[in-house]
Parts: sequence; C-alpha cells; structure tokens
Amino acid sequence: MRRALSLCLIVCFCSVALFAQAQAAKNMAGTWKLDAAKSKYTPGPTPKSQIAKLEAVDGGMKVVSDRVEADGKKTHFEWTAKFDGKDYPVTGDPGRDAVSVKKVDDNTLDITNKKGGKVTTMIHAVYAKDGKSRTETVTGTDSQGRKIDNVTQWTKQ
Repeated sequence: MRRALSLCLIVCFCSVALFAQAQAAKNMAGTWKLDAAKSKYTPGPTPKSQIAKLEAVDGGMKVVSDRVEADGKKTHFEWTAKFDGKDYPVTGDPGRDAVSVKKVDDNTLDITNKKGGKVTTMIHAVYAKDGKSRTETVTGTDSQGRKIDNVTQWTKQ
C-alpha cells in the first residue's frame, strides 16, 4: 500500500512539474515580431525590424533572431540556455558573446548579457498570460559606454 501511495505521489509531482513547464513554454515559445513603433530605445536608434524564434528546450530555451538595424545592416544571432543562471555562448551578436537566464515565474525571465566576461545589459522579459505579447525592459551600457534604457514590445506571430 505504501509503495502504491509513494508511486502515486511521484506521478502527481512529475505531472505538476511537466504542466508548469508546458505552460511556460506555451507562453514563450513561438515566432515573435518586434513592434518598433511601440518600443522605446534610449539612446537609440531603433532597429527597422526584428524577428525572434523561441523554442522550449529541456530546462530552458533556444533563441534564433534576425534583426535589421536602423542603418539597414542585418544581424543574425542564436543562443541556447537553461534557466539556471549559468553563462551560455551567443553566436552572431556583436554586442554580446554570452547570456545567462533565470526564470522568475511562468511568465517572466531575467536575462544577463555579457561581452568578454563583463555584464553589458540586463533584460527583464514579461510574457502576457495569454501568450500573445511580451515586454522587455533592457538596462545597461552599450559598447561606447552610453547608458541603455530600452522598453521593447513584441507580438507573437
């Protein structure tokens, strides 16, 4: 009897954990488009466009993004990270070479970007509970040492 009860409890706990992970993945995963008109870039300039594809991976996420800068230059970058706060490599982004991600709750992530081991920016990403939009607050400094204070709006495609 104890063995059956223990097995039942283990199954219940695993089911709750999987449901919570699936719910978070449902809100975060997908193709996201930057709404440049609703976003604020300080010091700027605002990119012309950006599309980011987010995919749930075991204990974290994979991001593949294409951005067209204000001057028309195209940037493609990718990273995969667990929600454990450890550094993971970023490829293709001139502003960072490492990222760490912490999951605050099912709808919120804190992302730390680094270049050469030094923190450059922090992103506080909040996903709407309906999974249709997200807001990112970005603070830090750019490569010229200017203070960054951006608020970006994203729409799920």
